Amino acid sequence: MEKEKPIIKSNDLVTVTKMGNITEIQHMQKMNRQVRIRKLNKYQYVELETGEIKDFELSENRSENANSLRQTMKKMRYLINNNFYGKKNELALTLTYAENMTDTKRLEEDLESFMDKLRYKFQGKSKIEYIHVIEPQERGAWHSHTLLKFVDLKYIYIPNDEIRTMWGQGIVKVKHLNNVDNIGAYLSAYLTDLPLNDENVASAMLNGKKVIEKEIDGKKKRFIKGGRLHMYPRDFNFFRKSRGIKYPDRKKMKYQEAKKEVGSAKPNFSSVTNIENDGFTNTISFEEYNSNRD
Repeated sequence: MEKEKPIIKSNDLVTVTKMGNITEIQHMQKMNRQVRIRKLNKYQYVELETGEIKDFELSENRSENANSLRQTMKKMRYLINNNFYGKKNELALTLTYAENMTDTKRLEEDLESFMDKLRYKFQGKSKIEYIHVIEPQERGAWHSHTLLKFVDLKYIYIPNDEIRTMWGQGIVKVKHLNNVDNIGAYLSAYLTDLPLNDENVASAMLNGKKVIEKEIDGKKKRFIKGGRLHMYPRDFNFFRKSRGIKYPDRKKMKYQEAKKEVGSAKPNFSSVTNIENDGFTNTISFEEYNSNRD
């Protein structure tokens, strides 16, 4: 898979996704409109041309299923950027466990219990919408980056001590994200890449892992690219959301029409990805515009 400078022609059909201050434009050189298989269940599909029933190849963890990971990350990013803008009625929480808690069922129960307590506290004052973004720590323990929106309030502040008491499992961190102009990308940085430290740097170098640099909370940090992926079990969802959290509208139009949507702005990020898989090749061009950076 190779990245290079994007080239999209004026009459090319593109998909435009608008999410608050973020606009994404995507173009695929080839569109596969022919349905070749039909899913029977979670484990099997039928090839329509031959009628043969086959088993899906199931991966043990997310690092073995790159396409599934890309789709999950994109869905999560769309949800976050379409619903959270860093306003004063939004909070970002980090909810951790004091113990090495690795039970995914307990994680779900603890998060639901926490939300029940929060809803009770604000009963009659405000409806609360949320997204829980789940992250494994290097030792295997789970914790959650939780985004909260207090729909009926203009401003919200809850002290750390109060959130820690409601959570009751370990250390918490509460903050506003008013200085982050792409919250989806900000949270994505935590999910797949592992922070580089004294314990894992030797292993990363020995196994030829790619080390990248990102800016988090205004500070540059080094990460092992994809270092967390093996920690996620198969079929585990990165995120959970409330019903009021909606996906953005996605529209198809010619590229020249899409450029009118963003005006004279230049993309703050763009790429072209060439994909080769079993003899099939395709080129995906991507542009991201952020009106807060114009």
